[in-house]
Amino acid sequence: MKRILKGLILLFIFSFILISCGDGDEKKEKEKIKIGTKKETKKITDKNVSKKETIDLSNKGVGPIISIQLSETIDEARVVKGIEVYKIKCAICHKIGKIFIGPPPNGILERRSPEWIMNMILNPEEMVIKDPIAKQLLWDYKGSPMANQNLTEEEARNILEYFRTLK
Repeated sequence: MKRILKGLILLFIFSFILISCGDGDEKKEKEKIKIGTKKETKKITDKNVSKKETIDLSNKGVGPIISIQLSETIDEARVVKGIEVYKIKCAICHKIGKIFIGPPPNGILERRSPEWIMNMILNPEEMVIKDPIAKQLLWDYKGSPMANQNLTEEEARNILEYFRTLK
């Protein structure tokens, strides 16, 4: 009997937490979203645009990667290695084409700079403290911080090359 009562109490608490954690976007009249390009940054106001769709290609993030040059063509050998690392280290939280624990990687290079992506992979703890986009993503994804997988720069670069193939 005590076990059933404890189970019901835990179910009630869990249900209450789940209901109270709604993001309340429907209640907000309008949100200002920062949309940026390498040449300009402007603000738009539209209640139909999610904060998760924020675009900022000029932000390089916080971490060891200051500059990276991507070739015109995709390096297929890097892609293969990137897929392997992604499946082992990333796929538990990031699903291609779906919002899951973390954002989907599809089209990430249309929203973030290559440097930002690599810094987020290599330095997630500092990014969520110092980078405004990483802070917002932490909020948008209900406080689920990205785990530091202790990847090398080479592994992160291979994942980035794999992301280039995802549209």
